[in-house]
Amino acid sequence: MKIIDILNSKEVTLSYEVFPPKKDMPFEPIVAAVDKLCMDKPDFMSVTYGAGGGIGHNTIKIADHVQNDLGVTSLAHLTCISSTKEQVAEAIEGIKAAGIENILALRGDIPADFQGTTTCDFRYASDLVREIKKHGDFCIGAACYPEGHTECEHKADDIRHLKEKVDAGVDFLTTQMFFDNNMLYNFLYRIREKGITVPVIAGIMPVTNGKQIARSCQLSGAELPARFKAIVDKFGDNPEAMKQAGIAYATDQIIDLIANGVRGIHIYTMNKPDVAQSIRNNLSHIIGSDRK
Repeated sequence: MKIIDILNSKEVTLSYEVFPPKKDMPFEPIVAAVDKLCMDKPDFMSVTYGAGGGIGHNTIKIADHVQNDLGVTSLAHLTCISSTKEQVAEAIEGIKAAGIENILALRGDIPADFQGTTTCDFRYASDLVREIKKHGDFCIGAACYPEGHTECEHKADDIRHLKEKVDAGVDFLTTQMFFDNNMLYNFLYRIREKGITVPVIAGIMPVTNGKQIARSCQLSGAELPARFKAIVDKFGDNPEAMKQAGIAYATDQIIDLIANGVRGIHIYTMNKPDVAQSIRNNLSHIIGSDRK
């Protein structure tokens, strides 16, 4: 099923993200985590692109398992910055062969251990969107950044680039993680004002490890509000307390988003079924218990 159809047919959607194993890491624990997450019957599950700059065989393998074995709609991530047109075409055909109709088109980052040279086949995610459309009738998603892309100096330029990406053929957007909902509300106002009307799904990262948050914010450009900093300062050295506080904070964020009309919630699960399921249980009457 196409994700745009799911978004248009439901009052509120809840979806999860998982990532494939890193190089030389076992595959089975990831599959076990995915199996547990799919028991929640999320509206769809996205699978991030494989590390190392390859064509994402593990991404396709997991997305295939999610959709064809577990019965949950899959969204396969696809990056392009360090890939040739031939590699991207191979990945798209692999996604198509698995019967997956949804692709999240990302420029991506050059892997730290990448040994080749970047090509000029794809410079931006918009280039990838156009390429995907040549290969079939896919539902195409893309990323957006409520606090601005880390490589874009001015937010106005970032929104202009986003408009170009959407105009290339994007059906929906998913946000980078954020911890201050006012950032999203302001962002939504600004993009609607510029004519970007596709659905925007809010990406929520439950922070259950105080030591990881600084690195995550450095990569994403997300700012930590004072309320969240106080939580990390107080509970960051107590793993169980931080986990409980992180789940509570993410739940509070989601409740506020839904109350203010946001219709799509996407949880970056970090392959932790217990965390995602705790949040899901906290929302049992807010989103509804029937996820079928």
